Amino acid sequence: MIRQLSNVSVISTLVTATWLVSGASACAADSPQPGECFTRNPVSSEIHLPDMVNPTTKQGIKWTASLGSQSYSTPVIAGGRIFVGTNNDSPRDPRHTGDRGIFLCLDENSGKLLWQLVVPKIGGDPYLDWPRVGITSPAIVEAERVYLLNNRAEVLCLDVNGMANGNDGPFTDEASHQTPKGAELIPVGPTDADILWVTDLRSEAGIWPHDAAYGSPLLDGDFLYINSNNGVDNTHKVIRRPDAPSLVVLDKKTGRLVAKDNEHIGPSIFHNTYSVPSLGTANGRRMVCFGGGDGVLYAFEPLTEMPPPGSVANLKRIWRYDPDPGAPKNEVHNYSGNREVSPSTIVAPPVFVGDRIYLTAGGDVWWGKYQAWLKCVDAGQAGDTTATATLWSYPLKQSITPAAVDGTLTFVADSGNKTINCVETATGKELWSHHLTGEIWSSPMVADGKLYVGTRRGNFYIFAASRDKKLLCEATLDAPISAPMAAANGVIYVATDETLYALAIP
Repeated sequence: MIRQLSNVSVISTLVTATWLVSGASACAADSPQPGECFTRNPVSSEIHLPDMVNPTTKQGIKWTASLGSQSYSTPVIAGGRIFVGTNNDSPRDPRHTGDRGIFLCLDENSGKLLWQLVVPKIGGDPYLDWPRVGITSPAIVEAERVYLLNNRAEVLCLDVNGMANGNDGPFTDEASHQTPKGAELIPVGPTDADILWVTDLRSEAGIWPHDAAYGSPLLDGDFLYINSNNGVDNTHKVIRRPDAPSLVVLDKKTGRLVAKDNEHIGPSIFHNTYSVPSLGTANGRRMVCFGGGDGVLYAFEPLTEMPPPGSVANLKRIWRYDPDPGAPKNEVHNYSGNREVSPSTIVAPPVFVGDRIYLTAGGDVWWGKYQAWLKCVDAGQAGDTTATATLWSYPLKQSITPAAVDGTLTFVADSGNKTINCVETATGKELWSHHLTGEIWSSPMVADGKLYVGTRRGNFYIFAASRDKKLLCEATLDAPISAPMAAANGVIYVATDETLYALAIP
């Protein structure tokens, strides 16, 4: 189905989420990380992108590549390669069958498979590694290295070339890593990934993962920041690892755990630690911002020196901000399943734009209250800023990562009721809203003066990214759209659950 619309009056992450200001010039061409330069703003400086797509006539479609049956990972593009996660419901190698996490490296020009990382499930309790979800996390690429969180809550450093240039160390036991426990060893082949190092957050940071591990590494110098994924157990009422950190820092060269937060968030985690860290500068001060599973937003001083071998530093907090100070703070799991009264949680990343942070927070989508907010937060303060940092607030039901550009902020006001809204960044005043067909699980994407958004019914929309609503195109793709999009080198990449679409002007 395809509809092109003109002269329509007036005219968003999963979480994902994932992903405007600092370092923007380094993000033009390739898109080696989700969210522009760690501000986590899903805005790209790419130009010459399509405003019309027709799956029937193939208009606007450069190529497609098969994924699995569930795909939540933002595509990342660097050095002529595309990196994206999925599951193994469409096996590419007869040696690897059954439920696996899959991370693909594809050729940017054709979508052809170059290599893949295959990760067996944890096994046992399904809540540790949810069946058939696969690898949900987006990667980050720096030079010849790829950093990724897999479905087993392991942080990996991979060679961008895979096994094409040999098995580089120090890690050389890829065969054991890709073989399920108790199965016959699967030897490494030419299309397998080359792991350089691996850090298991379960053993190294003492975390207890829940449902599906999700994280988007933040790279700052030699340091790799990532949310720990510590969460509840299968009862949804117990934190098995209350002393585990929520934000960890690794040495990017070796994977060694070098720092962690010291906020003792664990006992107050309502569901999981899904929000990924962002990096920005406010009032002349650089800071790493992080949404805890306790529903509180934290800002930390970035590390400047590598801690001595064998030591783990504590991150120094700059400020904390509670977007829902009236919510229950003690015995939080007594409210599990309560849709009227519950703690708040933060799932989407905090989006940094100038001295402001745009934050979505509220009741957990599965286990909490039907109440949430989009908050505009002054990031230039210090201490406990709960009472002073709110610049404006917009009521939501449920939401995901907003996209800020040219004085406007576009976001999903209610993912279940399929509404996308646009407001002024300065005041929060609503400019327009639009009802879409299907639930919205991924953040909107802004690039080249256009707003791209997809739904769980496979509907793909292109709006003008403006203060007035203008719907340019509506098309139906082959499967639900759950993953945030990416733009690079004149192409916008849209991952449905089953297919990666490379969309471009002919």
